[in-house]
Amino acid sequence: MSAKAISERRLGKKRISFAQDALRAPFVVMLLPFLLLFTVFTLLPIGASVVLSFFDYDVVNTPQFVGLGNYLRMFVNDYEFPIAVGNTLKFALVTGPISFALAFLLAWMINEFGPKTRSLLSFLFYSPALVGNGYFIWQIMFSGDSYGYINSLLISMGLITDPIQWFRDPTYTFTIVMIVQLWMSMGISFLANIAGLNNVDEAMYEAGAIDGIRNRWAELWYITVPSMKSILLFSAVMQVQSTFSISSVATTLTGFPSVNHSTETILTHITDVGTVRFDMGYASALSVFLFALMMIVRLVLGRLLVTKD
Repeated sequence: MSAKAISERRLGKKRISFAQDALRAPFVVMLLPFLLLFTVFTLLPIGASVVLSFFDYDVVNTPQFVGLGNYLRMFVNDYEFPIAVGNTLKFALVTGPISFALAFLLAWMINEFGPKTRSLLSFLFYSPALVGNGYFIWQIMFSGDSYGYINSLLISMGLITDPIQWFRDPTYTFTIVMIVQLWMSMGISFLANIAGLNNVDEAMYEAGAIDGIRNRWAELWYITVPSMKSILLFSAVMQVQSTFSISSVATTLTGFPSVNHSTETILTHITDVGTVRFDMGYASALSVFLFALMMIVRLVLGRLLVTKD
C-alpha cells in the first residue's frame, strides 16, 4: 500500500472519529444533569457513609477515629444486630422469591387477556403500590379488639372467645408483616414483566411450534423466560431492594421496638441507632454492612439469571 493510500485511510478514520464525537456530544450534555444529581445525592452520601463508619460521631461533638471499632461492636457487643440480620434474611428468603415468582406468573397470565382486560387487571394488581400507606387497612383487619375484621369473623364463627392481639403476639407479627409485604410487592417488577412479555418476538413462538413445542408451559420455559433474562434480572434487583429495606411496614403495624424484636430488621435498627440515639458513626457502619449484603445477593442473582450465550 502506497504512502498516499495510508495517509488517506488515516484521514478517513479521523473524520469518522470526529463525526462520532459530534454525535455523542448532545447525549453527554443531556446526561450531565442526571450525573450531577446522581453524584451529589447518591455517590457522595455513600462515600460519606463509608468514611463515617470508621468514626465515633454523635452529630454534636467532633468525630473521633475508631478504625474498625464500629464493625467490631456490630458483631460482638450489639445483641440486637443478629436478631435484625436474622429477621432481614428471613424476610428476604421468603418474600423475595415468592414476590419475584408472583410478579412474573401473574404478569404472564394477565398477558393472555385482551388489551382492555389486561389494562384493568394490571391496574388492580399494581394499585397496592400506588396507594402509599395503603397497608393501614391491615391495621383495621388485624385490630386487637373485637371490632377488627379478623377477630370479629373468628368470634362470630365461635372459633375464639377473646380477641387475639395480632400485633402484640410474636407468634403472629412476623407472618402478618410478611403477608402485607407480599401484598405490596407487585410494583415496578410487575409492570416490567408486563412490558417484557409484550416485547417478546412473536416469530420465536412460531419457530418453537415448528420445532415441536406443543404446550404453553414448554413455551414459557424454552422461549419466554430466555427472552426476558434482562427484565427478570431487573425484577430480581428490585425485589432485593424491597425485601432488604423492609422498615415502615413493620414499624407501622407492630410498633418499634416490636415485641421481643420479632419484626426488627437491619433498616429499622439503623433508623433507631441513627435518628433516635444519634450514633451516626455506628449507623453508617450498619448501612455499609446492609449495602454489602445487598450487593452480594445482587451478584449471586446476576450469576443465576444471566448466563453467557
